[in-house]
Amino acid sequence: MGKAIVIVLDGVGIGNAPDAKVYNDEGSNTLGNIAKSLGGINLPNLEKLGLGRLVKLNSNSTEVIGSFGKMKEVSKGKDSTTGHWELGGLISEKQFPVYPNGFPEDIIQKFLSENNLKGILGNKAASGTEIIKELGEEHIKTGYPIVYTSADSVFQIAAHEEIIPIERLYEICKITRERVMVGEHAVGRIIARPFIGSNGNFVRTHRRKDFALEPNGKIIFDVLKENNIKTIGIGKINDLYAYRNIDEQIKTKDNLDGILQTIEKIKSEDTSYIMTNLVDFDMLYGHRNDVNGFYKALLEFDNYLPEIINAMKDDDILFITADHGNDPTFPGTDHTRELVPLLVYGKNIKRSVDLGLRETFADLAKTICEFYSLENNLSGKSFYKELI
Repeated sequence: MGKAIVIVLDGVGIGNAPDAKVYNDEGSNTLGNIAKSLGGINLPNLEKLGLGRLVKLNSNSTEVIGSFGKMKEVSKGKDSTTGHWELGGLISEKQFPVYPNGFPEDIIQKFLSENNLKGILGNKAASGTEIIKELGEEHIKTGYPIVYTSADSVFQIAAHEEIIPIERLYEICKITRERVMVGEHAVGRIIARPFIGSNGNFVRTHRRKDFALEPNGKIIFDVLKENNIKTIGIGKINDLYAYRNIDEQIKTKDNLDGILQTIEKIKSEDTSYIMTNLVDFDMLYGHRNDVNGFYKALLEFDNYLPEIINAMKDDDILFITADHGNDPTFPGTDHTRELVPLLVYGKNIKRSVDLGLRETFADLAKTICEFYSLENNLSGKSFYKELI
């Protein structure tokens, strides 16, 4: 039995979902609008897997060696946690809470009390890089942590590493996860956002840590663990699934690090499940409306795709998908409710199969379970028989 490899291109949507109107996202199309904005984009290796059959990229590639389809999300919400849980076979009936106007006073007071703090700065929706520019100097003077959120369901805490040591910042986040943001306020993630430097030159460090809400139902990692199949999480995967039943947890610095770590694991592992999240598309480019940066990141992944494929053994199967959209051409800096690509490749599976529009992201988890011949009660419908 080979490996199932899933690579999630975070935020790389391919056109607004049927319910996009509910989220004010009609007209969003991350890949399509990037291509339109730049007069066409060239991603030859992704197109060989069928990407050009799913969204107009304005290139001339015709050869297809993979199978392809689209998936729509049925969970409520459009954040990374919701998307990944559904990719893992768990549909969320309730949307995680968001706080576009900052957190209520009672939450802030509880945050201060539980963490034995005298005050905070911020308490608003903001860009992480901008808010440390705005409040970093005051934070150094007062010692108060900077609390902020975004359009996602997150409670973020920024602190200079010399003012609030990293272990204390993690402790604050853990307490906030367990005692403050609970019940109706149970956000998807509490995020430690450490930074260093001086006024005008503040820089966030790689010691970010997410304290995710644990999935409230069974996910693919649980099924695989029960059946003694090794699981490997690379990058943000570990945070989004709250580290549950992930045997090997690999942190990454950026997309390239995630790509290289994935290639290494494909080469070195036998029967196992490898799931990677490449977050730069979303974090660095989608949220910052950076069309050119987004395309450059896509080109980087496309350039390494042949190496990923060449590392695969005959019985391995590769899935490339996304968790939501983040159209850098769309008004605002929020995620966009979009369909996501489904690209599948294996040396022993059919080529150029149109998998159509899948009714839920959970079809992915269901298919992987069938690949391993595992009984399960996850949501979704397998498309494995269409590939063999």
